[in-house]
Amino acid sequence: MPWKETCVEEQRLKFIAAWVDEDSNWTISELCEVFGVSRKCGYKWIERYEANGLEGLRDRSRAPQSHPNETSLEAVRKLVAARKSHPDWGPRKLLVVLRQKEPKVEWPATSTAGEILKRHGLVDSRRRRRATAGLPRPALSSATEPNEVWGVDFKGWFRMGNGERCDPLTISDLFSRYLLECKRVKRPDTACARSVFERAFREYGLPQRIRSDNGVPFASTGLGGLSRLSVWWVKLGIGLERIDPGRPDQNGCHERMHRTMKRATAMPPCANGSAQQRSFNRFRWSFNHERPHEALEDNTPAQWYRGSDRQYPSRIAELEYPGQFELRQVRTNGEIKWQGEMVYLTEALIGESVGLEEVSDAHWKLWFGPIALGIFDNRSRKLLSFSPRARHQAQLRAVVENSSRPAGSFRSPQPQSTTPTE
Repeated sequence: MPWKETCVEEQRLKFIAAWVDEDSNWTISELCEVFGVSRKCGYKWIERYEANGLEGLRDRSRAPQSHPNETSLEAVRKLVAARKSHPDWGPRKLLVVLRQKEPKVEWPATSTAGEILKRHGLVDSRRRRRATAGLPRPALSSATEPNEVWGVDFKGWFRMGNGERCDPLTISDLFSRYLLECKRVKRPDTACARSVFERAFREYGLPQRIRSDNGVPFASTGLGGLSRLSVWWVKLGIGLERIDPGRPDQNGCHERMHRTMKRATAMPPCANGSAQQRSFNRFRWSFNHERPHEALEDNTPAQWYRGSDRQYPSRIAELEYPGQFELRQVRTNGEIKWQGEMVYLTEALIGESVGLEEVSDAHWKLWFGPIALGIFDNRSRKLLSFSPRARHQAQLRAVVENSSRPAGSFRSPQPQSTTPTE
């Protein structure tokens, strides 16, 4: 007899009602035949009714009660505890550390660990962003060893619990991701930034190059983009790298560290400056010594970083220029005297020596150490400065191509190719 278009639970209820009816003389075999089920199924319904009453006749989940690959409760407990200790770590990093500590435990896959954390309310859902078209990247150097390139930036300021402003200055080694400094400064200016760099230079030595954005105090809108801080770096023999305006992704690993740092130390911020700096110190230690990085083969930055062989000097030597250069001292107003006239350069070079190299009968190239700042045109009495926004490309190209003398060599790295503007 086929099933009617009715609910299965309703059929079970009718079956049990017929079975418990004292006036009916149905046998189990007859009931099963009438309702179109096997005797095994009929006896199962009766057992469930006798054990749990009408509730026992409801549909039950067909999911298995256990699974051979199910994550153990102990592994779940330890995974959840690790996430609570490091709320800014993802499941992959948590599993790397847990496997190192307890290799004998059967830990779940990364995707399973993510689902476990989500079930325990430890994952914040994010809004998915649309991908943007890729743009050409600049010719920035790729760090292949520690201290080859340091990244520097100010993490976006925020208000602490007492209402005061917090400006964190961060310095990291772009090869090992080692966070060298994470310091709250009173003001984002040259004096405060220099004190943080002096501390880093004394502890870790000097890098070959420093990569920064184009903001104060790392750069300026003046000649060569030089600032007082970057002039100091050049005199220490450190090369300058600057990302394009509006392209923080060109200093990507440093900016990625900032996102992790914000979640760990500023959401919410601490009550005052002292507490906030202690939070920065804890994050820096954990980031360097506990947090594994996929780019480092799941090692920590401390396992890849070592100090620089270039020590911070007790006295900074003056820049040296080739013998054929004409030397000029930049005056207190940022000017030099050239062929009887006062020429303004930049206040960032006040008190520094610059060199002029003759490249043709009417043109002289202006240098500050290894950096070519521009070319003097004696006929127009103008300085064609090197800048990304060029208005005299053809003129400068002709000057350089007609030059009979190569640029002077310096002990510091040679300048990168640039384009000129007046």
